Amino acid sequence: MNAKRAKAQKNSLTKLFVLDTNVLMHDPLSLFRFEEHDIYVPMMTLEELDANKKGMSEVARNARQSSRLLDEIVSGAEHDMAHGIDLTEVSRDLATGRLFFQTEAINGILPSSLPTAKADNQIIGVVMHLGQKFPKRPVILVSKDINMRIKARALGLEAQDYFNDKVLEDTDLLYTGTRELPPDFWDTHGKGLESWKKDSRTYYRIRGPLCAEMLINEFVWQEGPQPLQAWVKVGAGKTAELETLIDYSHAKNAVWGITARNREQNFALNLLMNPDIDFVTLLGQAGTGKTLLTLAAALTQTLETKLFTEIIITRVTVPVGEDIGFLPGTEEEKMTPWMGALEDNLDVLNKPAETPSGAHAGATYGGDWGRAATMDLIRSRIKVKSLNFMRGRTFLNKFLIIDEAQNLTPKQMKTLITRAGPGTKVVCLGNIAQIDTPYLTEGSSGLTYVVDRFKGWPHSGHVTLQRGERSRLAEHAGEVL
Repeated sequence: MNAKRAKAQKNSLTKLFVLDTNVLMHDPLSLFRFEEHDIYVPMMTLEELDANKKGMSEVARNARQSSRLLDEIVSGAEHDMAHGIDLTEVSRDLATGRLFFQTEAINGILPSSLPTAKADNQIIGVVMHLGQKFPKRPVILVSKDINMRIKARALGLEAQDYFNDKVLEDTDLLYTGTRELPPDFWDTHGKGLESWKKDSRTYYRIRGPLCAEMLINEFVWQEGPQPLQAWVKVGAGKTAELETLIDYSHAKNAVWGITARNREQNFALNLLMNPDIDFVTLLGQAGTGKTLLTLAAALTQTLETKLFTEIIITRVTVPVGEDIGFLPGTEEEKMTPWMGALEDNLDVLNKPAETPSGAHAGATYGGDWGRAATMDLIRSRIKVKSLNFMRGRTFLNKFLIIDEAQNLTPKQMKTLITRAGPGTKVVCLGNIAQIDTPYLTEGSSGLTYVVDRFKGWPHSGHVTLQRGERSRLAEHAGEVL
């Protein structure tokens, strides 16, 4: 009796999630992400999976993966179809609920205003039917389609987005890579302060309550009569070690003729120019200087210090307007329209310099001829690659720039970053407020994912650039439009 009651209680408490097709096409492993709750897959979801399985796109790959996974779960459990298939074993204890398939036809339950020919409406019909069949149990539609969720809620049904792949609920909580120290910082952390110099840098060993929160390679700063800009070399413990930064805002430290115009740009250049840092992420609005700083650092380390053999730039080809169709030519030529941003930045970096004596500006030009020759040299070292051909490659001693990285899924991001061989530096640039890919949100973008996962690793760093440095017009437009 007790076991029966416990089972009844479990059934009344666990939820029944009805999966829309786009959830499976977004994350095939979503079947195992609902823990102790039960999952229901309508027949229409299977039909739509079948319709989307052809092709080489990410969606088609995920549809095939979902079908394989469902096949694996179903094989050998045909007799359990009506009572649901236990997911404990197949998911290796990730999920303990049951998987139900629609085994009966459901008719005449939708309001006449919804045409039954539409797949979305049939799935909504299934949710309504299950709600009537299990009145005591929460039946919830899970869909990545906003309109479908609105329709379901308008009919009084419960609907949710698929949250499991979200790194953060609120992107305001995303790690910025910088921390302002409180005014009383040295009073509370200066007890037993140790300080030493090494290779023209000053180091401080501090102890105090903030040390436990400080992550490796996080930038700390303080304004005031004695301003401080440093980064954490040892953190997340009782003591922390800070190292002062190279001041890239000074002309003597100019990188390819570029100097940092604000604090965050200085932080970014310290990451980009440091050979110990293998992975850099730069977030920021349009015009904060992400691409310009990265290219300046890349050119200096490729052409001058010869740390890298060449620069590889790639970006997701998602057009803002309509697509411009297929283009003739090589991979490089096809990618050229997407690389307008690169051309603009190269123009800035290759201008005849009004530089102070001794500062470098990409060579002293012999007039326009010299400038053209420099441009050809620069171009010969920059390769533009499409994402589609990245699988299976290994980059040795390359400076890899991934532009518009907010449009990548976490899976694509993993594919790209794992291309890095010895001596390669990877830099991801993006603005998570400008996502153009369907089904990706600020919380589930690959860029958000890597920023969150890489924080605190000794060979990676992140900075969120705050201030636009394009022009007063661009800055004002960013504020008022």
